[in-house]
Amino acid sequence: MTSTTDQVRKQFGPVAQAYATFSYHANGPDLRTIVEAAGFTGNEVVVDMGSGAGHTALACAPHAARVVGIDVTPEMAEMATALAAQRGLKNVEFQVGDVERLPFGGETADVVTSRVSAHHYADPVRAISEAFRVLRPGGVLIVADTVSPEEPAYDTFLNCIEFLRDPSHVRDYRGSEWMRMLRAGGFEPEMLDRFALPLDGADWVKRQQCPPEKIAIVRRLMAEANSRIEAAFEIRDEPWGFSIPIAVMRARKPA
Repeated sequence: MTSTTDQVRKQFGPVAQAYATFSYHANGPDLRTIVEAAGFTGNEVVVDMGSGAGHTALACAPHAARVVGIDVTPEMAEMATALAAQRGLKNVEFQVGDVERLPFGGETADVVTSRVSAHHYADPVRAISEAFRVLRPGGVLIVADTVSPEEPAYDTFLNCIEFLRDPSHVRDYRGSEWMRMLRAGGFEPEMLDRFALPLDGADWVKRQQCPPEKIAIVRRLMAEANSRIEAAFEIRDEPWGFSIPIAVMRARKPA
């Protein structure tokens, strides 16, 4: 039986280059929000969970003392390392590892980040627990991720098309679910920002090498969506695409 971690490696290994250059991942507005929310002084140790091609770690590096990115996919860690070298960043490194078993001692980090990766975590509660463990008292966990609307039908629609496009997808959680998980993990959470990210459908499926038969199902689901779902996700026909909701959350570990 294939584990979620194995599925993520299988899915993302061949597409590392696409995620290194995709405009949102490289330059999305939430990157600035994350850096601002961290409140850097220049002395912080940062752990970036599910670092992918390294964009979040690279954005934090000029403002922190040390940044370590963790990702389960070796090709992603290699790509991120290459990008760091291109930019001449000496205080950032990338390691292959699991967010559910972070390779750090307790209370060794000041900031933990997780950007558009948590919807792939097999056990987000465990990942939150690990973030809490490695953070020093008063440290912050900053999560930016795709989130489902609170309405059950909209939630079902989004997670359905996400899974069809990417079999390593686990779940886009609702904002309320994130708040509950973070509080249960001992954090003091707050919602910092929400925005809709317009996606070009053809590029969205190409980036994950989605097979034609699944693309056809996604397009049919969009074509048959009722007017409320169509409006909620700003579904477009030519060129086809939609807008996906993203949220940025900050959770502080009590001092």
